[in-house]
Amino acid sequence: MHPVLVYTASRIGLFGVTFLVLFLLGLHNPLVLILASFVISGVASYVLLSKQRDAMSARISDKLDRPKPHDD
Repeated sequence: MHPVLVYTASRIGLFGVTFLVLFLLGLHNPLVLILASFVISGVASYVLLSKQRDAMSARISDKLDRPKPHDD
């Protein structure tokens, strides 16, 4: 599967899980709930998704480093 899709789906899933846990713990103010979920899932993804992030950056770097065909 494409590394960018895996990383993006993992980030969205981590945000959803964080959102649900905070909601179940009693945080019901929508703005605070979204902001807290965003911050917590961001920190967690930095730690938990390092392999996926490295694979994604390698894939993007490989595409950028490839020479472009020249049309003459």
